[in-house]
Amino acid sequence: MTKELVINITSHETRVALLESGHIAELYIERSREMGIVGNMYRGKVIRVLPGMQAAFVDIGLEKAAFLYVADVLDEIEAVERFIEGSNGHHETDEDAEERPPLPPIEDLLQEGQEILVQVSKEPLGTKGARITSHISLPGRNLVYMPTVDHVGISRRIENEDERTRLRNLVDVMRPAGTGFIVRTAAESKQADELKTDMDYLVGLWEHISHRNTDKGAPCLIHSDLDVTSKVLRDILTEDVTRIIVDSAVGHRKIVSFLDTFMPGHTFQVELYDQDEPIFDAFGLEVEISRALGRKVWLKSGGYIIIEQTEALAAIDVNTGRFVGKHNLEDTILKTNLEAVKEVAFQLRLRNIGGLIIIDFIDMEKEAHREKVHAALEEALKLDKSKTNILKISELGLVEMTRKRVRESIGRTLCEPCPYCEGKGYIKSKTTTVYEIFRELQKEMHNAPGYRMTLNVHPDIADLLYDEERPGIEELEERYEKQVTIHARPGFHIEQFNIIVG
Repeated sequence: MTKELVINITSHETRVALLESGHIAELYIERSREMGIVGNMYRGKVIRVLPGMQAAFVDIGLEKAAFLYVADVLDEIEAVERFIEGSNGHHETDEDAEERPPLPPIEDLLQEGQEILVQVSKEPLGTKGARITSHISLPGRNLVYMPTVDHVGISRRIENEDERTRLRNLVDVMRPAGTGFIVRTAAESKQADELKTDMDYLVGLWEHISHRNTDKGAPCLIHSDLDVTSKVLRDILTEDVTRIIVDSAVGHRKIVSFLDTFMPGHTFQVELYDQDEPIFDAFGLEVEISRALGRKVWLKSGGYIIIEQTEALAAIDVNTGRFVGKHNLEDTILKTNLEAVKEVAFQLRLRNIGGLIIIDFIDMEKEAHREKVHAALEEALKLDKSKTNILKISELGLVEMTRKRVRESIGRTLCEPCPYCEGKGYIKSKTTTVYEIFRELQKEMHNAPGYRMTLNVHPDIADLLYDEERPGIEELEERYEKQVTIHARPGFHIEQFNIIVG
């Protein structure tokens, strides 16, 4: 599988696409007006402690107060490792932590008005404020520095025990006393001098941050993490990426400089794209992004999947569609489900869908078929750097799974709720609206004095009242001895109407 990074940089927006075999697999977007804040450090002020939730709200200078859970104040190793997983998408946790004693109440740890240095571990999502931790983590290319934790951890993705031991010993000898490091997957096979370069940079950065923290009052920003291009290069750039293509001369220089600083010794092919055709159009990416915003995704066989996102979960429905198969129904269902598995795994990465996910596969009678589809789903999700957890397929064909959610999905980043239907996805039918008008007219006619009534409605509703539903108006006029004048108002919502008496 060939991998490429295609980067589009403008004054208002940066888009980074990871291509696998010529197709977009992951998309990262950062807008100058809506910069991501994961990894940023703030001096915050505790504004409310909630004993019932064992959490606190902290003002860090954003529109919504940030949320600090008790484990992110005290349970250092676990909190830091969770932050590392969330901030870069890699499963970076070390061996399972030993059982720890119960955490003390949060009211014993924090008081209202207290100032505290915190780091954002999860972007504000929907109506929720940012998730923060008091345990600082500074990611480098090969290491993550934890200045407040005395611990050395190794990424689980490094599976060779000899290599794990070698890296642990190297880092343990070089690290400053009382501090900690997580050895990232990228550090596999790296030598001491490369790790030491990373370590020295991160320790120096922390000294600079500590100095700033003592000079500032809360709430304020103490340290900003890297921009989206540098983050992607730091976190997902591996030696199997064949080339990096960027359409900005300034961006090209920054990328080359970043690679020289953080990845010396590696020779990546960095190209400056200077053609007239926009870079994402040249690689066919605009079409793929538009496709990722639709509800329905067609499968090659003629089947399709429907993707619906709500505040709490995402639901994915698999259908045979136009696919009728060649042999029998069970084989047709199995083939559709197996094809859907690959597309579902692909769409979860591309759309960055996280949280609780329910997949409704087509019902399979044979247990062997259900196990085959489940195994295929697990295999397909191995390419996904975000942590996933999958339950067995139920007898109804449902799969419940979770996927680590750190930033907003593409749909929520690029779209907003429809102002016409207010995000419901549907509106009342014209007939329903007309009959609602009849009921309101009846109430007004029964109570209102005078002879004339004016009804203001959307033009489509006016047409219906003048034509098919005219008998309903005439019946009311005759019963209550009142005249109804209908006015079409082009600016009205189709469900909107008002009644003026007199």
